[in-house]
Amino acid sequence: MSTFGTMDTANSGLVVYRKWLDAVSDNIANINDVRSTSDSAFQARYVVAQSAGDTAGVQVAGIALGDAKGRVVHQPDHPLADAEGNVRVPDIDLAEQMSQLIIAQRGYQANLAVVERAHDAYSAALRLGQ
Repeated sequence: MSTFGTMDTANSGLVVYRKWLDAVSDNIANINDVRSTSDSAFQARYVVAQSAGDTAGVQVAGIALGDAKGRVVHQPDHPLADAEGNVRVPDIDLAEQMSQLIIAQRGYQANLAVVERAHDAYSAALRLGQ
């Protein structure tokens, strides 16, 4: 591990949690996205994380997408409704997304606190040498 291994590991966590926050925010922003029944619904984004391999930390392995079928709901007065009055909406649970948002936010905050404390410790060590 490098001299600043603690900061490197926490920084990798910051990157993953930031991408997770972005994905959840995107899901929440598109939760009411309405499309015609002939189109695919908005697909929720889910961050897939993995170990960073031979180094400490974590990295984003990819993004998994939710179901493109979504849900078909009856909204006969919507401009995109088909002949039966149905439209397609994403199959995204707001309560689940809010829970994921809180978890990702707490993880981001925890990793940021590690970076700040490591920075303070390294700064104090440098002051000792003066």
